[in-house]
Amino acid sequence: MNLNPIGIFDSGIGGLTVLKEIHRQIPGENLIYFGDTARVPYGIKSAETVRRFSLEIADYLVRHDIKMLVVACNTASAAALNSLRESLPIPVVGVLMPGAYAASRATHTGRIGVIGTESTVASGAYDRLIRNIRPGAEIFALPCPLFVPLVEEGRLTGEITALVAKEYLAPLKDKEIDTLVLGCTHYPLLKPVIGGVMGSSVALIDSADETAREVMRVLTKNALLNPGDRGRPAGERESRSGSTGFIKYYVTDAPERFKAIGERFLGYEIPQVEKAEL
Repeated sequence: MNLNPIGIFDSGIGGLTVLKEIHRQIPGENLIYFGDTARVPYGIKSAETVRRFSLEIADYLVRHDIKMLVVACNTASAAALNSLRESLPIPVVGVLMPGAYAASRATHTGRIGVIGTESTVASGAYDRLIRNIRPGAEIFALPCPLFVPLVEEGRLTGEITALVAKEYLAPLKDKEIDTLVLGCTHYPLLKPVIGGVMGSSVALIDSADETAREVMRVLTKNALLNPGDRGRPAGERESRSGSTGFIKYYVTDAPERFKAIGERFLGYEIPQVEKAEL
């Protein structure tokens, strides 16, 4: 069981931010990434539909003998995390709680912005989690639905992306926040643009680093850690793709397009992307 892979899924390419950090921190682990590129974006769909999609993907990954499931999608974490934990016999980790902890630690003023998909913002999940951790925090949440298709189209920079970011983020600049949660795993791919709009005084929080730490904690607690990672100091866990555990990629549509955009972000070659049939 220890050598079995960790399954990671997202609606599309954004979850690579989480995969990249897990592989950096725990390179001995084997990973399977699933991007539901045929049905992206999730953020404009109902919670019931997102739960159904998430359970279908989980069933697919369980058939690949995964030992843990990482829901690398804020929308799916908000809508389906409890259902997945109830239905699966393996540990399930989401991205909401790690992001909420990181934001609560980073803020000095308690004025925190949250941007996400329409579904994530409407769920109020980040508001509840952050206020549980830091009572009295002021939270200002806004949906930014066009960010996901911009990332999926590979428009990570450029005039159109900058204009959309300025339009979306203007209300948050007026709120004088000091911390901004990137409440969708696609959004860290737009960090340079978002950071340029918000300014250097605003800390940008993506949950990838904290999620990877949570994965490590859960693996250790459940005695599931790959033997290659046991006893290795954190500073020695840095690794490039291919040097240790394998990574496999599955998508539901357009594997070549996923490969091209994914390689640009990851900074290394994706050898093969397979098309999955659910």
